[in-house]
Amino acid sequence: MRDLYQSQRAQRSMRQAAMQRGVIAILDVGSSKIACLVLRFDGPEHFGDGDGVGSMAGQSSFRVIGAATTRSRGVRFGEIDAMAETERAIRTAVQAAQKMANVRVDHVIACLSGGRPRSYGLDGQVDVQGTVVSEGDIGRVLAECDVPDIGVGREVLHAQPINFALDHRSGLSDPRGQIGQTLTTDMHMMTIEDSVIENLLYCIKRCDLELAGVASSAYAAGISSLVEDEQELGAACIDMGGGSTGISIFMRKHMIYSDAVRMGGDHVTSDISMGLQVAPAMAERIKTFYGGVLATGMDDREMIEVGSDTGDWEHDRRTVSRAELIGIMRPRVEEILEEVRVRLDAAGFEHLPSQQIVLTGGGSQIPGLDGLASKILGQQVRIGRPLRVQGLPQAATGAAFSAAVGLSLFAAHPKDEWWDFDIPAEKYPARSLKRAVRWFRENW
Repeated sequence: MRDLYQSQRAQRSMRQAAMQRGVIAILDVGSSKIACLVLRFDGPEHFGDGDGVGSMAGQSSFRVIGAATTRSRGVRFGEIDAMAETERAIRTAVQAAQKMANVRVDHVIACLSGGRPRSYGLDGQVDVQGTVVSEGDIGRVLAECDVPDIGVGREVLHAQPINFALDHRSGLSDPRGQIGQTLTTDMHMMTIEDSVIENLLYCIKRCDLELAGVASSAYAAGISSLVEDEQELGAACIDMGGGSTGISIFMRKHMIYSDAVRMGGDHVTSDISMGLQVAPAMAERIKTFYGGVLATGMDDREMIEVGSDTGDWEHDRRTVSRAELIGIMRPRVEEILEEVRVRLDAAGFEHLPSQQIVLTGGGSQIPGLDGLASKILGQQVRIGRPLRVQGLPQAATGAAFSAAVGLSLFAAHPKDEWWDFDIPAEKYPARSLKRAVRWFRENW
């Protein structure tokens, strides 16, 4: 835990150094694509007001000057499976983005969706030294949180204070400078398998780059896809990627729960490939052009040509109805959504004041998905696209880029994490585990 604490602080200082130099790369290492954005950081005075950018996340401090994507190789379930192939894919994406930006990049902030994330809710309480809450008091109250036994082979990826209470006043986002005697905090901690982070770190080093930060894809997608009201009142972001589906729940502008389902769009493609006996590339094309999950009477009459190259003329010139295709796709999509429902129920999502669900990620673009999701997950479902940020190419504004855009916002405006405060180094107890969502009912 102590090593991780130091490495996270080192990454944070590296990120600040890169931002002072003015350029940093964002890398979304996914199972179906690897996306790279190059950001240039300038003061807001460098940008005109007519760029059509919302003030929600204060995006005016950076501009996207390079963007590239390449097909992901060597990544399964959001985790690196074949090091050399992933290294080649990362190099391809970074070099193409650098070429477009016409600048060399040394530091990257990466996000990943694998590692079997787990969420914990912790709380701590201390007496304020003096009368005014200082940075040191925040460090001490975070150190007092009961850290659970997270198990061997796991590391903390995010540890964020999500609520402070000073004496009897709860719901404070930042109590520094306020007068009081007893300071209490609730903290959300998310852990993933350490081998996943180590593999990513090693892979990025092999690409001659320095890792200046790591974040969860589900968290990044939530930052960019949920509007301000949803982040404040409570909403879940379902990031449907190729190899896995990330789940993040936000409340009071903080992520308070995260999980993942190890299924995604690639599994739907694989079902089509087996069901229609075509190559995966052809199955992906059929899914993209003709896919859907809600059948109508018209779909029996709409025929799709299924071309293949087995040499059997009859087999290679087949047609199937769109209704048959929907019959193959729908069960897998339902299975993914049912698994998401189980995770949301386990998190106590129904106790939130608002139960908005936002579907994003490349897998969310299947026609009719929002209608099917509202039947399985609840009534308030919408398809989310990432916020507009300055300089982002039109090709990178779709739902598939939610994590990459969210990671840009995370880089520019990081939330306070555990390692940002001067926590006494000996304070790493391991006692009890509290539910991540316990304090909603008490404090809302």
